[in-house]
Amino acid sequence: MKHANVNGANVGAQFIAPKTANGTPAHLSLNELLSCTKVSKAQIAREVGCTRPTLSGLARRGIWPAFDDERARLRADLLAWLKKHGIDEKSAEAALDGVRYEASDGASRAPKTLQWGVDSPPKQKNAQNADFGRPVKTPVEWPSDAQKQTGRDESRPYDLSTVFDSPKEETEMLLKNETLSAQARQFFKIPRSPFCDDINCQDDVFTSADTAYARNALLDCAANQGFVALIGESGSGKTTMREELESRLAEHHRPVVVIKPYTLEMEPTERYGRVMKSGQISEAIIATLAPGARIYRSMQARARQVHELLTASQQAGNANLLIIEEAHRLPITTLRHLKGFMEMKNGLRRLLGVVLIGQPELHALLNEHRADVREIVQRCAKIEMLPLDAELENYIRHKFARVGVDAAQMFSQPIYDAIRARLIYRPRNGSPGEARSICYPLVVNNLLVRALNAAARVGMGLSPDVIKEC
Repeated sequence: MKHANVNGANVGAQFIAPKTANGTPAHLSLNELLSCTKVSKAQIAREVGCTRPTLSGLARRGIWPAFDDERARLRADLLAWLKKHGIDEKSAEAALDGVRYEASDGASRAPKTLQWGVDSPPKQKNAQNADFGRPVKTPVEWPSDAQKQTGRDESRPYDLSTVFDSPKEETEMLLKNETLSAQARQFFKIPRSPFCDDINCQDDVFTSADTAYARNALLDCAANQGFVALIGESGSGKTTMREELESRLAEHHRPVVVIKPYTLEMEPTERYGRVMKSGQISEAIIATLAPGARIYRSMQARARQVHELLTASQQAGNANLLIIEEAHRLPITTLRHLKGFMEMKNGLRRLLGVVLIGQPELHALLNEHRADVREIVQRCAKIEMLPLDAELENYIRHKFARVGVDAAQMFSQPIYDAIRARLIYRPRNGSPGEARSICYPLVVNNLLVRALNAAARVGMGLSPDVIKEC
């Protein structure tokens, strides 16, 4: 399969299906098709808007989501993704239709597109049964151009298992957390850990050009009732930005009422936890602006109550700001309903600003090509929390300066370079193009604690070799 770069995305230009020994096209399963694209399942899951376990369960075990609308959406997104990466529509549909649906009660069922008339597909005895469920595995022979790309001996049969993803889970991106030991603090003369309970005031927050831009965008959203999505990996500093925003608003006596619905146990579907609906957002607004007030059960009465409370708050000189954390777990319907809250106005002035804070899966939800959320995406300013990278030296100096330690006595330029190299993440079996930096504050903190503890145990200073082995 040849790849081409289209609008910055690496997509397959053409997919050549393998053939069986008698020359007929081989039917590949969904897992085999995904493997042939050479894209990690984690990346595929992000692009189609599902979790990696969901995608793996579907590709490997044929387990679809439990609800019809979720199955239909996932099937459509996977079909579009496969076509984008060069898989012809016939092969993609055959692979998706060949995946069986395993219900939560353990019973196996066929997708609705297959009319078997029974709960499970018939057993396969020969290649004629390939249209029913997963096809029979037969020896395949790749076209000569694909053989040349792999560099294999054409006289030997090709083993499809060589293109399968390893069953092992991908390496964890976040290093295991450790506590800076007393031995390390004594050896390096550090009075207290720079990484534990390290943010107690605004001066403790590290500021770079990227974080300053995000901070100003959040402040502008609070003051002018904007709509912002703050997106970043776990440990990139999203929660710190939200806490600093609230601290600045209080410290400078800004008249902003912050509304934060609780997101405990929030999940995108009822299968995994509790779904946040627009009614719960209304309840949070009422509870914040009028504590103890009766909440009407009627949808119309509750909407009128919310509108009146927001209007009264604004007329009293306040700005209203709704902040939803873990927004990547919001269901699509709730995202669409946010438009109704943002369209509440008092004259020409909007009554409510909205900030969504979430992990990179929020990118997939706020995809401008998705018709069901297009109206929301067009109104949303997306801000991404980037890795430290060029700011790594300044970040480390800042962290140690806050505890009275000169980082120049412990860190040299080769050590900084070793930290950057160590924090390059590449998915298992991923291509070099999939490598990316995970040089986020939390990951840097964990790596430095491990390195300081290891160096103190052997009685030596930090070095690139110590960083490399941690």
